[in-house]
Amino acid sequence: MTDALVLKDVRKTYGQREAVHGVSLTVHEGEIFGLIGHNGAGKTTILRMISTILKISSGTIEVYGKDVTKESDEVRKLISYLPEDAGAYKDLTGRRYLSFIANFFCSGEEKERMVQKGVELADLGDKIDYRIDTYSKGMMRRLLIARAIMTSPKLAILDEVTSGLDVINAYEIREVIREIARSGVTVIMSSHNMFEVDMLCDRVGMIDQGNIIDVGSPDELKEKYGKDTLEEVFVAAVKGA
Repeated sequence: MTDALVLKDVRKTYGQREAVHGVSLTVHEGEIFGLIGHNGAGKTTILRMISTILKISSGTIEVYGKDVTKESDEVRKLISYLPEDAGAYKDLTGRRYLSFIANFFCSGEEKERMVQKGVELADLGDKIDYRIDTYSKGMMRRLLIARAIMTSPKLAILDEVTSGLDVINAYEIREVIREIARSGVTVIMSSHNMFEVDMLCDRVGMIDQGNIIDVGSPDELKEKYGKDTLEEVFVAAVKGA
């Protein structure tokens, strides 16, 4: 089994405060891996270090064998990162926004193919040619996911991707993520929505106060802790940590 992502004893320090404490985990190629924890637990910090946005204080992170510190340019060719607070130029249409983003990666026929892939991923129908400032939150999130995936990353990094969405939109976004994984893209995502992670992820890493406290499939973790839900598992793991 190929390892898409390997973290070894990763730490992040801000002055005298250590926000991430020696995190080690492995994400296998083709799986959806979830990081769960309360707000401020360190999920976003870990994702930003994987994405080369934040510098690692110590330890190593490798994406498909490429070191994020020593080979950051090569890593960026393999990944796509969608932060929770991502936005788009609202005076553009969805199609023109995807075209604008594609300009940074290619040109000519290759660019047209990338934009068409983005249009298909967004699946917004004729609304792809509406101005983005008319989009609902769910439509915006679909467009942003399409932006992140149309570049054909090997690893998609998604931070709280359904945050703020209603039930129907969140369901639709989860279906998009499943389809992305079926197409061969490895996904690591953060969420504080335990139900969502239980339904979506192949394996889960539970994080509390900058520490990974357990890793396993949702079913494995529920069996290990003798609980019916991942939420109950997380509470039990935190209290026992």
